[in-house]
Amino acid sequence: MTKMSKDQRGNAVYAREHAEPVERNNPVPWLLGLIAASLCVWGVSYFLLDPELAPAPVSSTQGAATTPQAPAPVAVDGAQIFASRCASCHQTTGAGLPGVFPPLAGSELVNGDASKVAEILLLGINGPITVKDATFNGVMPAFGHQLSDAEIAAVASHVRASFGNKSPAVTADVVKAERAKLGNRSTPLAGGSELQAQP
Repeated sequence: MTKMSKDQRGNAVYAREHAEPVERNNPVPWLLGLIAASLCVWGVSYFLLDPELAPAPVSSTQGAATTPQAPAPVAVDGAQIFASRCASCHQTTGAGLPGVFPPLAGSELVNGDASKVAEILLLGINGPITVKDATFNGVMPAFGHQLSDAEIAAVASHVRASFGNKSPAVTADVVKAERAKLGNRSTPLAGGSELQAQP
């Protein structure tokens, strides 16, 4: 066995080691670039081709830019308001709860004067009320500070046209007139007696 010199041993150790890693220049695969470009084109065309998402063109009249049109008002959904604010007491069927909450189905008050319905929704009722020959003594909350005239008209119209009721719709103008008539009053109606006594 021959003896290796110190240099030979160092070269042998060096020969057993792996080469140092080299950083190469790897380009992005062409398929990935094609997909990214396609997504960009699709995104831009999505916004440009949809008329609701496209920016409104600025038209000019004799050199002056016109102001954009106000969006059309969205119709208020009376059924949704009823479901979120009224159904827990009067039930989704409008039958109410016997002895606790009066029914809306076939109710004289619901199918009566539209301004009375608006007044009930605006102020609420606290005290005994008779509906379909049954007396109910509870509290109905006021919605005058929570809902707009259009929302109150929508829920009143929904109730007057649902649960077998076939009364005409209540307009926002009726609610607005009733709100003006009530002024700053915030106390609820004192039962059915006060409601009937009011003109």
